[in-house]
Amino acid sequence: MKKKYILSFAILLVLSLALAACGGSKQLTMLTGGTGGTYYPLGGEISNIISDQTDTTVTPSTSNASAENIEALAEGEADIAFTQTDVMSNAADGINAFEGKAIDNVLAIGSLYPETIQIVTTKDSGITSVEDLKGKAVSVGAPGSGTYVNAEQILAAHGLDIETDIKAQKLDFDESTGGIQDGNIDAAFITAGTPTGSVEGLSATNEITIVPIAQDKIDELVKQFPYYAADTIPKGTYGLESDVTTVAVLAMLAVTDSLSEDDVYEITKAIYENTSKITHAKGKLISLDTALNGIGIDLHPGAEKYYKEKGLLD
Repeated sequence: MKKKYILSFAILLVLSLALAACGGSKQLTMLTGGTGGTYYPLGGEISNIISDQTDTTVTPSTSNASAENIEALAEGEADIAFTQTDVMSNAADGINAFEGKAIDNVLAIGSLYPETIQIVTTKDSGITSVEDLKGKAVSVGAPGSGTYVNAEQILAAHGLDIETDIKAQKLDFDESTGGIQDGNIDAAFITAGTPTGSVEGLSATNEITIVPIAQDKIDELVKQFPYYAADTIPKGTYGLESDVTTVAVLAMLAVTDSLSEDDVYEITKAIYENTSKITHAKGKLISLDTALNGIGIDLHPGAEKYYKEKGLLD
């Protein structure tokens, strides 16, 4: 009987210590994107950095990215999320996918790296310009993604309507490249840091082409939508024979305003002071020097405190 009592006490003690250990760490969820894009692998690494450097444990989760992520933050279904700066700006202004439902309880941590708009097709498709997409089956991004808005704006700049001039397919990155490979679609808009995993996978089995955007259309897009910037996909990426001109937006991290100033300060500090630990190729582009680029919404007070300490804000 005595031995049984001692054993029971030992088990309870171990459980108590385990619970105490868990209780010392806050549990947060980070929404990333689809597994074929950049958000998912990069989000995993950033989550690990935050978990290692603070008393907050962050668990990454897949999603349809951008617009869906912002809505989840606003509804309290997640704590931190990746999104595009343009989509975040639309959410704050209550336009495009957020028409009539402006979001005011999501704040910024900081921007990360350029996200390139890639119009992917195969060399055999014969598609060499945006105008050539007319009448074709084209993936315009998953429902709720920033890619859809980018596709709509770029097509419009070339005189094409997303609903009537193309056969729009709302697919995620993996579905898009799979559809091209299987011959079910002709091309796909993919907004992600290059090189993008799903596009690399397609280029391993097919000779691909990235459709360029002409300089006059780039200038028009940047003038109309200041969150765009001219970008170039370098020769050699995906086996490309020459550089491809296009546009990009910025990836950023957003956060619910319900998180405390102290927690977000520590999270922001952990990210921007440990970028050297990020092995993903986009880690080289994440820098404190560019953390405020393209941010069109208010910063979370915790992030603002960190940037003021670093002399980036008055």
